[in-house]
Amino acid sequence: MSRNRLSSVASAVAVLKAFTSTSPNWGVSDLAAHVGQSKSTVHRILSTLTDEGLLEQDSSTGRYRLGLVLFDLAAAVPSQRSLHEAVLLPMTDLRNSSGETVQIGVLDGRQVVYVERLNSPNTLRLFTELGRRNDAHCTGSGKALLAFLGKPQLDKLLKGWDPPQRTEHTITSRTELLAELKRVRRDGFAENRQESEIGVVSIAAPIRDASGVTIASMSVAGPTDRMDHRRDQLADTVVAMALATSRRLGYRGRR
Repeated sequence: MSRNRLSSVASAVAVLKAFTSTSPNWGVSDLAAHVGQSKSTVHRILSTLTDEGLLEQDSSTGRYRLGLVLFDLAAAVPSQRSLHEAVLLPMTDLRNSSGETVQIGVLDGRQVVYVERLNSPNTLRLFTELGRRNDAHCTGSGKALLAFLGKPQLDKLLKGWDPPQRTEHTITSRTELLAELKRVRRDGFAENRQESEIGVVSIAAPIRDASGVTIASMSVAGPTDRMDHRRDQLADTVVAMALATSRRLGYRGRR
């Protein structure tokens, strides 16, 4: 048994696991006997899980059942797995054809989080840890994600925000950023031209799910001296590989 195991969390998990298709409802006494805990302990667990939306209590019977939050969590599992599975082949093709580092980013507020990565085979490469965050306004991945947000969502993100300057090339003006995002929507890809780090550029395109919602971005990044002279070719390839990923997720739009 792990030394990091928390008995209180384990007890709560045991309570949740008791709710199955054959036993969807439980009263406190029966559940306490089932999980081998005291009624008072189980009652506290049930109350906490109900407060958090993981369980619901039937007001007429007093019995408990699974809450809607659990269904939301369950729905997220296959979508994450689908993204992971969908990106692997296109990412590999893009890395092999470009010889540069390829990453998958998702938006978290005003930041992009990198959730998948294939390193460049070149000796000089970018080392980026999975889970690393960066400001969305100064990265190709982030711009590709911001550009395809709905207007109300984008307005909410930008309200009261002064984008920080990372290099002399960083866009810090809201007006300029909106113009840049308009260009991204027009061209179908985003660029980071030494805006996050001097000497590094990237090109990114959106990944869409079956409903057409942009859920991630695919980017290729590398040193300026290897990337600049291939800018148009790399942009076409990134767009094609991002679209191939979207197709694997069920998207049927033209671009």
